[in-house]
Amino acid sequence: MSPCAAPRDSAMVFAADSLEVKSPSMSSTPPHTDTAVETIAILDFGSQYAQLIARRVREAGVHARLVRPDISLAELRQLSPIGLILSGGPASVYEAGAPRCDPQLFSLGIPVLGICYGMQIAVELLGGRVQPGGAGEYGPTRLTISPASGANPAAEDLFAGVPSQTSVWMSHGDQVRDWDRDFIALAATATCPLAAVAHRRAPFFGVQFHPEVTHTPYGMKILENFLYRICRASGTWRMERFLESAVDKIRRQAPTGRVLCGLSGGVDSAVTAALLHRAVGDRLINIFVDNGLLRSQERRNVEGTFRDHFHMDLRVVDAADEFLSALAGVTEPQQKRVVIGKAFIEAFKRGAADITDGRFLAQGTLYPDVIESGAGLAGATAKIKLHHNVGGLPENLGFELIEPLRDLFKDEVRRLGEVLGLPESLVWRHPFPGPGLAVRCVGEVTREKLGLLRQADGILLEEIVAAGLYRATAQVFAVLLPVRSVAVMGDGRGYNPVIALRSVDSTDFMTADWSRIPYDLLARISNRIVNEVRGVSRVVYDITSKPPGTIEWE
Repeated sequence: MSPCAAPRDSAMVFAADSLEVKSPSMSSTPPHTDTAVETIAILDFGSQYAQLIARRVREAGVHARLVRPDISLAELRQLSPIGLILSGGPASVYEAGAPRCDPQLFSLGIPVLGICYGMQIAVELLGGRVQPGGAGEYGPTRLTISPASGANPAAEDLFAGVPSQTSVWMSHGDQVRDWDRDFIALAATATCPLAAVAHRRAPFFGVQFHPEVTHTPYGMKILENFLYRICRASGTWRMERFLESAVDKIRRQAPTGRVLCGLSGGVDSAVTAALLHRAVGDRLINIFVDNGLLRSQERRNVEGTFRDHFHMDLRVVDAADEFLSALAGVTEPQQKRVVIGKAFIEAFKRGAADITDGRFLAQGTLYPDVIESGAGLAGATAKIKLHHNVGGLPENLGFELIEPLRDLFKDEVRRLGEVLGLPESLVWRHPFPGPGLAVRCVGEVTREKLGLLRQADGILLEEIVAAGLYRATAQVFAVLLPVRSVAVMGDGRGYNPVIALRSVDSTDFMTADWSRIPYDLLARISNRIVNEVRGVSRVVYDITSKPPGTIEWE
């Protein structure tokens, strides 16, 4: 296990198909006088869950932005952050090639909070020494907060309102072993004498544990203390403010010319389209590609919603035959995505061929898309799967990209949709992958297999809705497996395909847990699929969490 790894906490090709902004809970917070957007810059040292810190900061009412760990001081100054957070990461600070930050950032005069690896690298840069610990700490650990006698008065603010004895979530093997009198120990555990620290001269605070996870009961309080008592934030970050900023940014980027949006009908592309329509009005042209990989009635629903209800310019491209022909014989998941991406570009260009003043292409890229595509800011995040809207566009496409949702999580996108006035049924629709049913049809994709999968998926969703569980679950779908199972149906013997059911609970879709669907409901769904979908004789339920599994099977 890595020496400092954050624990688990409980998208369409061009416009893929989650963080609700809440008011801070601090009762007495001195306001920050700057009326501009207040930003906390989070230096991402390679943790797969650094985004969780950003979510927590935004939940507290302060804008957060992830940046690479080696960001220059000049770039940091351009962001005008009111504070910095150094994230955790999988490396050891004493290893060759371990990610580092500019030591001069501690002289910027703004507060810095280091978390786990972030604390260790900061302590080392400020004169301390990190070594392998005698015993690692993983999981819930008892923390004892010590009086910060002689400390910078702001140091005690970090634990204001937190009991002197509390539980925190640890995940580390290294420890700060040597430190000088410039460091003040704020808390300790039974095996870690420096579990929290402040510096007497530099505006630095560090915690060895993870306050961003729900397993640290007072973690949100500690983060709020850093934001409001130490950084003096005013908590003005709201989705309404993001909307104003995004509209202004789009208008400045695209003052003239048509803006094209690849519309899938999912949440992200719908919010992208609504946001663009707010910004550029009738200059927006939505292009919907019917790739033959859609759910039942998907095309009809998209046309009814965006053309008939919202009165947007919508063009539909029939391309099912081209997609299925291109996918013939393709079984490898990443290759499917590549093939679908290329076919989509050709279909999209065909739909836009007569638009002579189309200069801009809008994508519904979200931050989780960037992370899962291996575009982690620290350069150390593993590539989990390829997203077509992250690094998948040819350089000669001929459009300038607009990505208004790139810094948002899924639940933030839903909140933005509500602010834009989109109907609840659309805002809270479950995500649907850009490659469509192709990545839910494991193995080769054929028209026959897609028919079976569509029917089974329709039954599953129908029963979930009828049971009142649609909003209680984050994503529900069926998968057609490339295996056959023996069955006895009537007096005959069958050897038919297997359907897997997948339902997960999640907020941001970076982590997810499998849904505890009632057994009687699962039995009803299974019975309906076996009886109504001719050619399917066995149904299984996926109980894999993310991590280690991804939400989609491919």
